[in-house]
Amino acid sequence: MTEGIYNAALMEHNAHPDYKYQMDDPTHSHEGVNPSCGDAIVLSLRVVDGVVEEVAFTGSGCAVSQASADIMADLITDETVEEAKRLSELFLKMIRGEASDDELEDLGEAAQLKSISLMPARVKCAELGWRTFLTIVEGDLAAR
Repeated sequence: MTEGIYNAALMEHNAHPDYKYQMDDPTHSHEGVNPSCGDAIVLSLRVVDGVVEEVAFTGSGCAVSQASADIMADLITDETVEEAKRLSELFLKMIRGEASDDELEDLGEAAQLKSISLMPARVKCAELGWRTFLTIVEGDLAAR
């Protein structure tokens, strides 16, 4: 079953992440931790006029958590905060096994992580970046 979650997209994003770096002067930053396995990231955003202009993360963890955060960053960059939130919530719905195939089209490459929903021990790893983003949106950004 593990071969299904370690697909080419996941392995490529883990080996060569585009968004794993320390961002200069983010407008928002938050640490996300998965206490069950020790995965941890610091997610940084630059949001200008309601648009997520830049996303970056630092941290360490398993291939699933790191690749999923990189895929998320790619998906939400240049989206409005509202659209990025919708996509994040849709990803979480998919990981719980509750999204329809039609809905998955909106997730692009992130939909390739759907098989992780079949491995409950890996779900929190996949969710880490997405939940950290939603914490920022529902906290810092909601207060503005």
